[in-house]
Amino acid sequence: MGEQVASRIAESMRGPIQDYADLIKQLAGDRARSLTLFGTIISASFDPSCHTARSVLVLDAVDLALLRKIALQGAKLGKVCIAAPLIMTAEYIKRSLDTFPVELIEISQHHLTLFGEDCFAELSFDKGRVRLQCERELKTILIGLRQGLLAAAGREKVISAVETDIGEALMRTLRGMLWMKGIVEAKPAAEVLSEVERIIDRKLSGVRNALDASAHHGWDEFDRLYQDVEALGEIADGW
Repeated sequence: MGEQVASRIAESMRGPIQDYADLIKQLAGDRARSLTLFGTIISASFDPSCHTARSVLVLDAVDLALLRKIALQGAKLGKVCIAAPLIMTAEYIKRSLDTFPVELIEISQHHLTLFGEDCFAELSFDKGRVRLQCERELKTILIGLRQGLLAAAGREKVISAVETDIGEALMRTLRGMLWMKGIVEAKPAAEVLSEVERIIDRKLSGVRNALDASAHHGWDEFDRLYQDVEALGEIADGW
C-alpha cells in the first residue's frame, strides 16, 4: 500500500488496513482481482468506537473454501474494526447495476482500491432503476420502523436502537436521491442531508437526529423520523 493510498485512510487505521490487505493477498492469492475500501474508513470522520472499515473483495470466481478461510479471521478483524468484505466478481458487479444501483453508487462515489484493478470507477446507472430502489429502500425502512416500534413494547432503549440501526441504509438512499438530481460527486453525510433538504424544500429534523449517534433517541424523535421517511418515500415516488 503506497503512501498516496495510505494518506486517504483514517490515520489510526492505516496499520490495521495494511495488515488486512496483506492477509487477503495471502489467503486469496491469484483469485483476488482487487480489494477496495469504501465509506467512512476513507474519511476524516471515521471513529473506531462506532464505525467499521468496509470493503469489497473482487474475485475471479466465488470460492466457498476461500470465504471460509476469511470467515475464520472474523474475530481478529473485528477487534480492529474491520468488517468482513463484500464478495463480488466483475460479472456480478455488471449484472447488479440494475438490481443494486444505490449500493453500487455509494461505492463508486467514495472508494479506494488497495490493490488490483479499480472495478468501480467507470460504472453507469439507469435513473429509473435508481429511483425504484430508493423508493423500495424507503418503504423497507418504514416497515422496519413500524415493526421495531411494536417489538420495543414501549421500552425507550429499544426505540433508540431502532432509530440508530436504520442510519446506514437511510444515508445510502439519500445519496441515491441526490444522484437522481445530478449530484454525483461524493459528499460527507452532513452535506448529503443538507442538499436533500434544499432540493425537497423540507427540513428533515428526524433524519438528522437519527444520524447523530450522540443525540437523544426517544419517542418524539422516532415520530419525527417516521414522518420524514414517509415524506421522502412520497417524494422519491414522484421523481
